[in-house]
Amino acid sequence: MTEGLISGEVVSQHNTRESCWIIVHGNVYDVTEFLDDHPGGSKIILKYAGKDATEEYDPIHPPDAITRHLPKEKHLGKVDPGSVTKVVKEVTEEEFARQERVKNRPSLDEILNLHDFEAIAKETLPAKAWAYYSSAADDEITNRENHLAYQRIWFRPRVMRDVSKVDWSTTILGHKSSMPVYITATALGKLGHPEGEVLLTRAAAKHGIIQMIPTLASCSFDEIVDAAKPGQVQFMQLYVNQDREITKRLVQHAEKRGVKGLFITVDAPQLGRREKDMRQKFEADTNVQIGTNVDRSQGAARAISSFIDPGLKWSEIPWFKSITKMPIILKGVQCWEDALLALETGCQGIVLSNHGGRQLDTSRSGIAVLEEVVTNFKERSLWPCPHFEIYVDGGVRRATDVLKAVALGATAVGVGRPFLYAYSAYGQEGIDKALQILHDEIEMNMRLLGARTISEVVPEMVDARHLSSHSAPPSDELYLGNYDRLRRAAIKAKL
Repeated sequence: MTEGLISGEVVSQHNTRESCWIIVHGNVYDVTEFLDDHPGGSKIILKYAGKDATEEYDPIHPPDAITRHLPKEKHLGKVDPGSVTKVVKEVTEEEFARQERVKNRPSLDEILNLHDFEAIAKETLPAKAWAYYSSAADDEITNRENHLAYQRIWFRPRVMRDVSKVDWSTTILGHKSSMPVYITATALGKLGHPEGEVLLTRAAAKHGIIQMIPTLASCSFDEIVDAAKPGQVQFMQLYVNQDREITKRLVQHAEKRGVKGLFITVDAPQLGRREKDMRQKFEADTNVQIGTNVDRSQGAARAISSFIDPGLKWSEIPWFKSITKMPIILKGVQCWEDALLALETGCQGIVLSNHGGRQLDTSRSGIAVLEEVVTNFKERSLWPCPHFEIYVDGGVRRATDVLKAVALGATAVGVGRPFLYAYSAYGQEGIDKALQILHDEIEMNMRLLGARTISEVVPEMVDARHLSSHSAPPSDELYLGNYDRLRRAAIKAKL
C-alpha cells in the first residue's frame, strides 16, 4: 500500500450493514451510520459497500453532497487507486435494448423541432433519468397545461411592414442576449449526459444567450463558471438553505465569480409528489426499507433537497439585499399580489413559474399569470416598469410560444427540459441544434408576425381573451405523443 493511502483491500472488508465504507472520487467514507438516513434507501449504498461508488453517485448527487452530509470524522482519507477493484456492472436486457435504441437514433438532420428531441430522449435515456426529468406533480395537469395554455393565445399579425431584416436580440437585466430566451436552471444534468451542465454553458456561449446555474447541478458551481468564455453572462438559481450562513457563502461566492443575477426559488417550501419518480424508486428498491423509517416517497428528488428552508418569508428580502449587489429576482411567483410584493420590496424582477408543473398541481401556467400581472399593474399605473422585469418559464416548445410571452409583457422566457432532452439524446451537437432551431423559428415567425425588432412584438399582436379559460384545450399531437402517461398500481405477475 502506498504510504498514507488506504488500500482497496482494506476498504473491501467493510462491506456490511455493520461496517460500510464506500469510495467516491478517490476518497474513502464511512457511511455506516448514514445508511438508514439516506433518502434513496440503504440498498443502493450497500450494493457498493466496500467498493467504488463514484459512477452511481455522480449523476444523482451534487458534487459536495457526501461531504456536506457526513461528519468530518467519517471522511477516512484517500484510497490507493492501484488497489481498487473496478465494479463490473451487469447489463440487463432492458439496458441492452436501450443501448440498441441509442445506436439507432435518427440523425440530427432529421430532428426538426424541440418535440423531436424529447421523443428521442424518452426512448434512449435510462429509466431513472427519464423519470426524474419528465416527472411532475400529482396528476401532471399543470405540467400539460403549461404548454397547452399557449395554444389559447392567437396571433394578430401585421402585414406589408418590410421585414426583409429582422432583429430578435434583446437585453436581460441589462445584458445582451441573441434572443429573448435563457437556459433556466434544471437539476442533475449528468443523469442525461456524463458532462452535465457544462454542455449548456458551452452552448450558451456559442449562441449568445444566458445560462442560469442551478443550485442542484451535477457539476460543481465552479466547474460551470470555469467552462464559460471570458465575458459570458451567467445567472445563479438559489434554493435557500435553512442555515443562512451557507446561503450567504454561496451567494457571495457567486458574486465574486462574476455571476450577474440571483434568482431565488420561492415556490418549493416542500417538494410536490412526483409519482413517476416515486414509482421508479419503489421499483428499483422493492422491500429494501421494511423495518426502517426512511421516507422514499419523493424518489431521486428527495435525496438532494432536504436542506431547503420552508420558513422563507418576505421580511427576509432586505437581508438578501444586504449580502449582495446582484439584482434579485424571485423565481416561482404565481399571482399578481405576490408580483406586487416583489416590486414593493425592491426586487428587480420575477419569474412567473410553477416549477415546471412539479409542485402544486392545477396551479396556473406562467403565461396565464403573466396576463394577470400585467393587467393589474397597468390598472395601478405600474406598467411598463423600466426597473422591474418579468420572465416566464414552463411549457415552451416553439418560438411562437416565446413571442406570445414577449407580446404579453415578458422580457424573456426560460427553457429547461427541452435543452436537457437535446443534450441527453445527442450531446453537445444536440443542444447546439436545439438553440439553432429556436433562432430559425424566431426569425421566421417575426417576419410572419410583422415585427422587425423585439420591441415591435406588442400586446396588439395577440388575442389572449381565452387564455384564462380552463375548458378542454385543443389536442397537440406532437406534445401528447411524447407525454409518458402515469401508471396505476398493478397486480404483480406470478413467478
